[in-house]
Amino acid sequence: MSRLQSTDNLTEEQVELLKLVKEFVDEQIIPVATELEHQDEYPQRIVDQMKEMGIFGLMIPEEYGGLGESLLTYALCVEEIARGWMSVSGIINTHFIVAYMILQHGTEEQKQRYLPKMATGEIRGAFSMSEPALGSDVAAIKTKAVRDGDSDNWTIDGQKMWLTNGGSANLVAVLVRTELGESDSPYRNMTTFLIEKESGFGETAQGVTVPGKIEKMGYKGVDTTELVFQGHKTSTAQILGGVPGKGFYQMMDGVEVGRVNVAARACGVSMRAFELGISYAQQRETFGKKIAEHQGILFRLADMATKVEASHQMMVKAARLKDAGERNDLEAGMAKYLAAENCADVVEQSFRIHGGYGYSKEYEIERLYREAPMLLIGEGTAEIQKMIIGRRLLEDYRLKG
Repeated sequence: MSRLQSTDNLTEEQVELLKLVKEFVDEQIIPVATELEHQDEYPQRIVDQMKEMGIFGLMIPEEYGGLGESLLTYALCVEEIARGWMSVSGIINTHFIVAYMILQHGTEEQKQRYLPKMATGEIRGAFSMSEPALGSDVAAIKTKAVRDGDSDNWTIDGQKMWLTNGGSANLVAVLVRTELGESDSPYRNMTTFLIEKESGFGETAQGVTVPGKIEKMGYKGVDTTELVFQGHKTSTAQILGGVPGKGFYQMMDGVEVGRVNVAARACGVSMRAFELGISYAQQRETFGKKIAEHQGILFRLADMATKVEASHQMMVKAARLKDAGERNDLEAGMAKYLAAENCADVVEQSFRIHGGYGYSKEYEIERLYREAPMLLIGEGTAEIQKMIIGRRLLEDYRLKG
């Protein structure tokens, strides 16, 4: 491991696992990432290799066939994978959030049914909160599940948006409105349903349609989709935890660990941008010397390295708090906000170091320049993070009397 992004007090097992992942990234991901990204090609071979390595079951307990690792271990692996290609880390991020939600909030039957196959990657997860007209305003969701009298049968209608893995996943955790008249709060009238479907596009289950991939500026390879419900029939057995009205809080718990994940991805992209920048600066010559010897470039490298290191340490703190069973919404929000903003800046500085070559598709920094903006909006925009951070600070520093 390099001097930057070092992590204190890791066990021997954690060190060996991270070494294995780093070798996998250097040998199997980085050499093909740019070509696959430019073709917008799903990295099936890489996904198959990750299945064999057990990456899809990193945090799933051993009793369900997983590796039973901590959030910190998972985040450090994601950081390394994102260093190779951020889209690959996205493939496992949403899968991991769904597995985490089932583990924390699912019934024992749901855990036994889904987690063993999620650990092997046979079942691949996606989750959905957003809709075309609401963005971060989760309370305004319109997709609705209506119960058939007092029975256990439900019908879902509506349209969801921005599903990572929407096409490749065969299990989707979907947040919908279930107005049962038991509360005036919109947050207590939401329920998470576990929707089983086939992988692919078109009608992938009864009343469930995945129209196709959304074309994006970056974050290619991974499929991002809509999800349309038209009279989809389901049952109470598919409600996460078996009880309606708890969906919002279940989703927020999942997003909280997802923010640690996004922070880790930003750390990985930042590190790769720094590596590319400092390498290029020691090869390119202007005015008779390497550009790394020019003070302006040296200052950029110093600024980049400082931001890479600060983001990593904030992410590690947030992960360790969650692993300790402590509330970490403040730290997770800070980590996601800091790492994403720093990532955008570090990537741009590396882009500037590359000069005109940074604008060429032959150079890897061009891909990173298009990927970094997604981290500014994924799992909540910077503005959402600052709202979370500010409200938590008022709780902790509220004036007395």
